[in-house]
Amino acid sequence: MLDGICKNSGCNAIGCVGVFTLHAHLASLFSYLTTTLRPMAQFLAQNHLLTIFLVVGLGAFLGAIRFGPLRFGAAGALFVGLLVSAYSPQAGQGTAIIQQIGLAFFVYTVGIAAGSTFFSDLRKQTSLLGSAAIICVVGAVVATIGGHFLGLGKGLVTGLYTGALTAAPALDAATRVSGDPQAAVGYAFGYPIGVIVGIVVVTMTVTRKWLGEKDTPSLAGAGLDAVTVRVDRPILTRKITAWREGRVRMSYLQREGRTRVLIPGEELRTGDLVVLVGGTSAIAEVVEQLGTQVSDHLADDRSDVAFERIVVSSPDVAGRAIVELNLPTRFGATITRVRRGDLDLLARDDLKLNLGDHAAVVVPQEELDNVQSFLGDSERRVSEVDGMAFGIGMVLGMALGAIPFPMFGGATFQLGSAAGPLIVGMLLGALRRTGPLVWTLSASANITIRSVGLMLFLAALGLNAGPELVDLMLRPEGWKAAILATIIVAVCCAAQAIAGRYLGLSAPRTAGAVAGFLGQPAVLQAADARVADERIEAAYATLFAFAIIVKIFLVPFIWTL
Repeated sequence: MLDGICKNSGCNAIGCVGVFTLHAHLASLFSYLTTTLRPMAQFLAQNHLLTIFLVVGLGAFLGAIRFGPLRFGAAGALFVGLLVSAYSPQAGQGTAIIQQIGLAFFVYTVGIAAGSTFFSDLRKQTSLLGSAAIICVVGAVVATIGGHFLGLGKGLVTGLYTGALTAAPALDAATRVSGDPQAAVGYAFGYPIGVIVGIVVVTMTVTRKWLGEKDTPSLAGAGLDAVTVRVDRPILTRKITAWREGRVRMSYLQREGRTRVLIPGEELRTGDLVVLVGGTSAIAEVVEQLGTQVSDHLADDRSDVAFERIVVSSPDVAGRAIVELNLPTRFGATITRVRRGDLDLLARDDLKLNLGDHAAVVVPQEELDNVQSFLGDSERRVSEVDGMAFGIGMVLGMALGAIPFPMFGGATFQLGSAAGPLIVGMLLGALRRTGPLVWTLSASANITIRSVGLMLFLAALGLNAGPELVDLMLRPEGWKAAILATIIVAVCCAAQAIAGRYLGLSAPRTAGAVAGFLGQPAVLQAADARVADERIEAAYATLFAFAIIVKIFLVPFIWTL
């Protein structure tokens, strides 16, 4: 028989024996692996918590690996979850509640962080927000028309829209509205496509030489300087334009050989030495108005006046503007700059302090301990989370998410664990505090809770969507879904980049807007890795929550049209 097969195939017997031997070995290997790994699949299916943390750990490892310019970050948990569930379809049972908790943690902390920025920039960024809303609608139209043209189901199309635009909260809305498991499959299928296309568009945008005639200059590029000036003519500080507008701060004052902290509004006399803190151009303007810059820096002498960076950890201080603290009257002290994350901010009177900020304080030596106690100065306390405030915020968010809203045709729609906590988080983030409750979180605590929540959500999502995703990839609809997802994200990202260019925004802010439109940390990271500019994160925060909300409310329309 073997000889007959060999003759028909045109091969000699020796070659055919080799082929059949290789096939036999591969079949034996597959049978061995199946037999050996079956107990492992059963073990994972019986231990859901172990499985989800295994997926989180392996996903974090995969997310840290660079594939050229691409690094998946938290999305690694999604891909590992898909692989595990494809191998063990029962591994995802019982993880739905973990998926909801992770999503709620993620969106609530995003809302808390973005709330103040969103509402403060609402008027200044109206055109950018409007463009993002229009582009979200364009993406929904593309998804609807493309899905109809390619013959894809509405549940799958809705999932592809949320996945290609990497809107995890919108997936929750899609699942609730459609009740179709194909929505999660479409999300898992479109998500990696959205990440890859988003990184490509941002990488091409962020290094462009768009100065942005309507954009504000970058603080990261300018930085803050501190110089000592000798006053050549008497002048009231209130008459110094840059000081009155908050572009310069004054700290040390030496008069008749005695050094102290300058009192806001007092008169400067001829022969005084004063320290100025601000941007280079603002300092040059004030030096020309006051007198002459001297080489000996007054701040180097700490015998009478101390200069310390103090951590803001007191709940009584967090969320309050610097002018509300009344430090000059209480302690004879002043704050000149605030270190927030990796950025130095000039301590304007209207700047509100956050937990975890490092305030640069100029204070008399005898009042240093009192100022430290007043601001908190505890790294440990900053790392702690106010359980009462966090719990109340989450309860309010989940309660809002449980309220049914009417839809077309008499149906109802709930915001769910995605939009509810997000909207409440934004409102509380804008309030910052209510009486003794401080809603804001320190940057480190916020990022930690956000990262853990996102990893848990994506891991549970992957564990639940794996079998259906494999089935989709093996069906003819697979290539159609890939084409539609690519078109959706490419059209939307390119349109957002073009909109930023014609709105007069700089290239870094435009790149941040693309990342914020997608709401994708991996895309933001790609921009930050190439250019150090705070406008990237500012635009990201402005559009992040807004774009998510628009996508959530567009999901029912995609399903019903």
